Amino acid sequence: MSDLSTQLPQRLNRPEETGLDAGLLIPLLRLLVDGDPVTIEQLAAAAGRTLDEVRRGLAAVPDTEYDNQGRVIGQGLTLRPTPHRFTVAGEELYTWCALDTLIFPALLDRLAHVESVSPVSGEPIRVTVDPTEGVTSVEPATAMVSLVNPEEITSIRSSFCNQVHYFTSPEDAAGWLAEHRDAEVAPVAEAYRIGAAFTTGLLDRLQAEPAVADGCHSCC
Repeated sequence: MSDLSTQLPQRLNRPEETGLDAGLLIPLLRLLVDGDPVTIEQLAAAAGRTLDEVRRGLAAVPDTEYDNQGRVIGQGLTLRPTPHRFTVAGEELYTWCALDTLIFPALLDRLAHVESVSPVSGEPIRVTVDPTEGVTSVEPATAMVSLVNPEEITSIRSSFCNQVHYFTSPEDAAGWLAEHRDAEVAPVAEAYRIGAAFTTGLLDRLQAEPAVADGCHSCC
């Protein structure tokens, strides 16, 4: 691959570019994985933030999804159906993009079964991701993941996630790549490696927050 494999994890780990705050994102994912909407109060307690801090942090990611009661139902991991089904402990969830399915098991410390579909052929791709061992199975073995390095990632779902798909093979991806000349495809194992670099950065940033690491909750 091009230098995208090193640039992309670095850029995704810059909150000033993506709006993603590890101290909010990871607690939110760990609440959403149970399959229920998350209130601002629940997230504030889990993240050790005030309600205002949580609202500002969520607003920094304009693609964050809410239900009609103002509860969070999606930020990367979502309760709304997408092409990327993400099943954890029997709970059927979804993700915004293919790379999310490879990243989230380590952040959640949970085994995930992934089923996605190629946007070209409509054929299924099935992947199993272990939080410590990484990708343990890929069907078909020729599956690929598309990746982009957009000029701006301020609206991460529209500028990045909506271009990050699974394909059954390089041949399956060829037509899509012809229409998206700024994109590349990588084998699932390589996409996982890129995602793992991003994951490491997120977890390092989370550990750097004393209030979260110590279990202190500043909101009440």
